[in-house]
Amino acid sequence: MRSEASARITEANRSPRDFVRDPVLLEFLGLTGSGKLLESNLEQSLIDNLQHFLLELGKGFAFVARQQRLSTETKDFFVDLVFYNYQLKCFVLFDLKTKELAHQDIGQMDMYVRMYDELKRSKGDNPTVGIILCAQKDASVVRFSILKKHKRLFATKYRLVLPSEDELRAELEREQNLFAGRKIVK
Repeated sequence: MRSEASARITEANRSPRDFVRDPVLLEFLGLTGSGKLLESNLEQSLIDNLQHFLLELGKGFAFVARQQRLSTETKDFFVDLVFYNYQLKCFVLFDLKTKELAHQDIGQMDMYVRMYDELKRSKGDNPTVGIILCAQKDASVVRFSILKKHKRLFATKYRLVLPSEDELRAELEREQNLFAGRKIVK
């Protein structure tokens, strides 16, 4: 039997990757997958349904800001959504993309995370986490970008409707194949 203390240590040692869901299901927004979805409409829907979004994100998330300005000497940048995760003890930035993930999006989020760490992070906070919430992501873009081995920068898809039974089966099979291909190191 594990003691409560060892369970808490295990929980404390979890990485941000353990907290990021992929895909994030946004069916509660009531938006359709058809037509052209604007990032501002997606953002407004998430704010209007903030409680549902927080529940979908998982444990420990608290809302901090929307369109939070980060400024350099000459330019202003705006982070779509900012949360704080009290279990990870860090800020979590979200950049919303209604189209497929592009390499520019990754560079933009990397800059946001670096700026946030320098300008907003307090003593005692862990490094900031950046999540690009996108409609689609190309595995090649992820593989050849800093996302591949970055421990605090992620791209995750969102789905506006629950997947079909066939899609769930295919995803389960894909995950089983990935799991079977991993070597267990003791």
